[in-house]
Amino acid sequence: MKPYPLLTPDAQLDLRGTPCPINFVRTKLRLEKMSPGGLLEVWLDAGEPIEQVPDSLTMAGYQVEKITDCTGYFSLLVRCPSTVQ
Repeated sequence: MKPYPLLTPDAQLDLRGTPCPINFVRTKLRLEKMSPGGLLEVWLDAGEPIEQVPDSLTMAGYQVEKITDCTGYFSLLVRCPSTVQ
């Protein structure tokens, strides 16, 4: 039995190889198309992408639920706000 609920994304976005700030812009555009409360999984490269994108998303009003090191890239789970800002 797992100590926390399994987070199942509603959509996935592979941005490995995509430079900053394009990866943030693409993530934000995809999140804007999702339903309120939706969960998006984003794959990002190590270095600048994983250092910059989560903070930028948080500042834009999105909730970063989880960051996982998948060996070679990072998986970022981002939740859309329940209400429009």
